[in-house]
Amino acid sequence: MSNKTFTLGESLYDYMLSVSLREPDILRRLREETARDPMARMQIAPEQGQFMALLVQLVNARNLLEIGVFTGYSTLWMALAVPEDAHLVACDISKEWTAVGRRYWAEAGKDRLIDLRIGPALETMEGLLADGQAEGFDFIFIDADKENYDAYYDRALRLVRKGGLILIDNTLWSGAVADPAIQDRDTRAIRALNQRLHTDERVVLSLLPVADGLTLVMKR
Repeated sequence: MSNKTFTLGESLYDYMLSVSLREPDILRRLREETARDPMARMQIAPEQGQFMALLVQLVNARNLLEIGVFTGYSTLWMALAVPEDAHLVACDISKEWTAVGRRYWAEAGKDRLIDLRIGPALETMEGLLADGQAEGFDFIFIDADKENYDAYYDRALRLVRKGGLILIDNTLWSGAVADPAIQDRDTRAIRALNQRLHTDERVVLSLLPVADGLTLVMKR
């Protein structure tokens, strides 16, 4: 996976950031701390975070759901883009990685609107559905284990409201999805979901070459 827009050469990528990126200092510091982690490639790109924050504002999101938090960089981008009465349910299985994000969420004064759920995200999503929150979310971001992408999508489509957005990360998978010689489980899972989305008439769809591939799905 790539944590920058891998389809651009270095000079053009740097230029794009120089004339577009408006990354608050607190997000820059969180990104730089995460960059020292051996798994830093799991963090989204700054240009993707900024784009997601714009989308959050465009749909006037108040109730958000994130599947896969890592160190909370994407979480904070979204939290900074919503009003104080918003609610963001953030799902992850790692207390260690999310502890990094929690420090920055608190510093930004956004920890009170972030509802961190530690445990398998599928169980959390099932719990939300059981609690009567079907079609209760405006914006859902999926960026977790790829083998469960199909299952996450099924539940996300039930949880998001009509006209709401689901964003799915890593859908170009650094180009691996276009190489039939690559047949590992993660690649096959992403490839299968991409094919499924292409024919799903319940949604409006666009796969963008942002960062490692970002699919936008709007529920009809």
